Amino acid sequence: MKILIGTDIIEVERIKQNIQKHENRLLDKIFTKGEIEYCESKKVQKYQSYAARFAAKEAIYKALSDYIPSKYTWKDFEILKEENGRPKVKIHLKIENLEDIDVSLSHCKEYAVAYVVAKVKE
Repeated sequence: MKILIGTDIIEVERIKQNIQKHENRLLDKIFTKGEIEYCESKKVQKYQSYAARFAAKEAIYKALSDYIPSKYTWKDFEILKEENGRPKVKIHLKIENLEDIDVSLSHCKEYAVAYVVAKVKE
């Protein structure tokens, strides 16, 4: 077994500006319908939520880059919420030897950060 980690931090304002500039085109390219619905429900903090999910997708790639097939999209990694509010990862493609993956998200007014830990068979 091998434990892999990935982390990413991003400025919330950068995500906000990109969403406002490219609107639906950017949202549809990066986020799933469920992610968009969740973030939009956050009203005042929606950009923090988008930024945290973007950071999570980057962290997933950093952790699993040696295992991800060459043809993938941003939407292949979906960040959902469990009933208790805890974030979870749903992967929509086959990643060889992936046993488990966990994600932690955090954000404030200016930054969003994500950490990913994955377990793969060697």
